[in-house]
Amino acid sequence: MEKNVKFSRKNRMSAVEALTEAQKIAFAPFTFQALAAMIDFKILETLSKAPKTKEEIKKECKISEYAVDTLFDAALCAGLLKINEDGTYSNTKLADAFLYDEMTRVNFNFVKDVCYLGASELEKSFKTGRPEGLHKYFFDSETIYPMITKMNAQMKKSWYEFDHHYSDDCFDEVLGIIFEKNPKTILDIGGNTGKFENACLNYNSDCTVFMFDLPENIKAARAGFDTPRCRFISGNILDEGDLSADSGKLDAVFMSQFLDCFSKEQILFILNRVAGSIDEKTRVYILEPFIDNQRFKGAAYALSHISFYFTCMANGKSKMYNEADFVELIDKSGLKIDKAHHNIGKYDYTLLECVKK
Repeated sequence: MEKNVKFSRKNRMSAVEALTEAQKIAFAPFTFQALAAMIDFKILETLSKAPKTKEEIKKECKISEYAVDTLFDAALCAGLLKINEDGTYSNTKLADAFLYDEMTRVNFNFVKDVCYLGASELEKSFKTGRPEGLHKYFFDSETIYPMITKMNAQMKKSWYEFDHHYSDDCFDEVLGIIFEKNPKTILDIGGNTGKFENACLNYNSDCTVFMFDLPENIKAARAGFDTPRCRFISGNILDEGDLSADSGKLDAVFMSQFLDCFSKEQILFILNRVAGSIDEKTRVYILEPFIDNQRFKGAAYALSHISFYFTCMANGKSKMYNEADFVELIDKSGLKIDKAHHNIGKYDYTLLECVKK
């Protein structure tokens, strides 16, 4: 009987904890927006300098007593604030993460400015296979990619900061691997703003880089370059054709955080298009932050949830993948993996180095 009593108590505690976590999910949109308001009102920034009373926050942040009371009640429950013995309030380490941790800041702003409204159309997006959030709130476009340069200033800023934050950290390490083979011509597919192109040209003074992207992105990127060593190719990667037609023989092809923008069927098409455009000496480098290769639980959590951005905002078809997914797709294509470089950069990227079969 004693065992049963103990087991029952343990179960009751687990149930209470589960219900607490359930309430956090149920009210998560309000917690998110409350935190956004506290950041915009500079409450967290003010408290980071010194503990304050509610009255002091009301005066320094120029907000009402009602706003302070309501936000502080929720922030205490969410673990963002703590109350001190003298009645003042301070930030917790959780709140500090939104002020001082770059990854957290970038992810938060990306969700707030790019994804939040569209997330309401997630279920419909799964049903239709289209980015219904993008269509309902922003652009009548099949994908978000041609619309990036047309976003409002805040949305564009958060999108680019998110896009650049992760892969840019890898470039020095990746370029060291790529230039072990001393390539003279490199095709960067999905170059976006040309960050890799700049890094590549600065790393090696002899190479020529060809950036392939949609016409809208090529037009925006081209303005930032004035060198014959960087050339631009407008096109859609999902079209047919030889990718080397405008560049000549390619020594290397690079795709950084690009293939996750497509469905599995589309990825296989792209891999075969690349395979048909190169010879046996060309190296193909695929850089991705695979969910299953993350050392930290928070990173895997973030990546798995980024998939929902693709569902409701980007294209309705793609996601963040596991390495096993890519290995299977590459095995089905005209390419094969020669080497896999793991734990690249501080965000555990993987660089798959491939050659033609």
